[in-house]
Amino acid sequence: MKGKYIVTTDNWFYAPDGNSYKAVWGEVEIVEDTFLGIKTNRNSSNWFAKVGNENNHVVIAGCQIHYATKCEEMPAKSFTHELTHELNVKHVTIEAARIYIIK
Repeated sequence: MKGKYIVTTDNWFYAPDGNSYKAVWGEVEIVEDTFLGIKTNRNSSNWFAKVGNENNHVVIAGCQIHYATKCEEMPAKSFTHELTHELNVKHVTIEAARIYIIK
């Protein structure tokens, strides 16, 4: 895998900003278990996805990755939807997803 991806996970995770997310977007590098400085056993994942850069990154165990979609453009965190009812127009901002963005 080379390039920028949206990686969704099976479970919520905490990002460096202290918030919880279900996905991360950024540059992906696949690394083996020795990256963490330990050798895992057969009960653990033996590969990981490092998403981000040297200063800001998230490491996800391969067994926790649900989807990985190549996406060079940064995804929108929210979008505005226009609701109309009996000539009343209301603009509602909807959070698209809990995606941790790493530029």
